[in-house]
Amino acid sequence: MIRRSDEQAIEFKCIRNGIGETRMLKLLNGAEEMNGKGRMFNLMRIEPGNSIGEHTHTGDSEVFYFLKGSGEYTDDGTVIHVNPGDVAICPDGHSHALKNTGSEPLEFIALILYA
Repeated sequence: MIRRSDEQAIEFKCIRNGIGETRMLKLLNGAEEMNGKGRMFNLMRIEPGNSIGEHTHTGDSEVFYFLKGSGEYTDDGTVIHVNPGDVAICPDGHSHALKNTGSEPLEFIALILYA
């Protein structure tokens, strides 16, 4: 199966009471396309100054792979600077947040898998 770029859904959403909206390009559409193993596989973009609010994962884990830009990733309350090539992992039962602290969009792949 091939999903052409013009067939991929784009959504803009304020995530977990963060600042501003996050652009989400849906690479896979939910659990059905992920064979019931997860619920999200997106290319995400956060504009400078915007964020994803802190939240705890329950019943799933999330991974971010950073492609462009820079930001602050909050890992169970500890703030860590992230750059392209970094991977952030939030296991089931843990919390995280993300803020674009740079001057260009922060782009990353986000994957949520069920625990």
